[in-house]
Amino acid sequence: MAVLKPNTGNKARAYFTMAPGAGAIREIDLPGRSDDDVLVEAQFSGISRGTETLVFRGEVPETEADRMRCPFQEGGFPGPVKYGYALVGRIVEGPQDRVGEPVFVLHPHQDRAVVPATWARPIPKTVPAKRAVLAANMETALNAIWDGGVGPADRVSVVGAGVVGLLIGYLAARCPGTDVEMIDVDPAKRSVTETLGMYFVSPKDAAGGRDIVYHATGHNGGLETALGLAGTEATVVEVSWYGDRPVTVSLGHGFHPDRLTLISSQVGSVSPSRRPRWTHARRLDAALTLLEDDRLDSLIDGESDLADLPDVMSALAEGRLSTLCHRIRYP
Repeated sequence: MAVLKPNTGNKARAYFTMAPGAGAIREIDLPGRSDDDVLVEAQFSGISRGTETLVFRGEVPETEADRMRCPFQEGGFPGPVKYGYALVGRIVEGPQDRVGEPVFVLHPHQDRAVVPATWARPIPKTVPAKRAVLAANMETALNAIWDGGVGPADRVSVVGAGVVGLLIGYLAARCPGTDVEMIDVDPAKRSVTETLGMYFVSPKDAAGGRDIVYHATGHNGGLETALGLAGTEATVVEVSWYGDRPVTVSLGHGFHPDRLTLISSQVGSVSPSRRPRWTHARRLDAALTLLEDDRLDSLIDGESDLADLPDVMSALAEGRLSTLCHRIRYP
């Protein structure tokens, strides 16, 4: 296990994808801090497995490079690029009334960061810092719930029991009277699914005729399953992002006669149903509040030091490491 010494002064250490399949920890210079900025000392960060492994493998399409930029990204695709968006820490410099405050920042993996104070969102006292790394995933799930229009007593299916899929199902199951099925090919996902209050089923046992179906596997076979579960004039919400991989799906069966609606959900924009009233900051604050449930700790099933992140990312991208949310801790 590699060990990094504590950092001081105007330096920071950050994780970079140097080229497809290769990552490294690099020392970088911190920008000067203005009166409108805060210095955040990191405690944890979370790996958004689907998107970050696509970046690691160099699968971001050239046409989407600008739209795929994350806040505080350095470099460009395919690399060297500093990418990520789930940093948790404490403010150590800034307005006196905020020094010591635990915050979440949409920021890449980095041990110290200077950011505008408005980007450092306060973590509710009821949410442990270790769990707050899920905030970006919860924000994605919340947006997807809005996009799909889940309502009381709806029959909802979620295909893909990864972190985002599980959080979508978790939120849907909290709506009165909903019947939520979590569908995955891996029976090991049953335990966490049931912990979060949903039914787990394999694709062959999944119920059909559903009102709303979410797809979150990242594989076109999962999308085929999702379309097959949708009832007449139902909505299928595609949450997966495929990067530059082509997707083939059959639309020759019930898609047209059942008049299905297939829509995309992406967190970069607030759902149209909320956009006139909700800012990105308000949505992120809501996502942080939604993390108050202790059961959500079951989604974090791996942890490593920052120094080991290059090896961890390689193992995740190659399928040698299987976790839901892998958390990075900082010295």
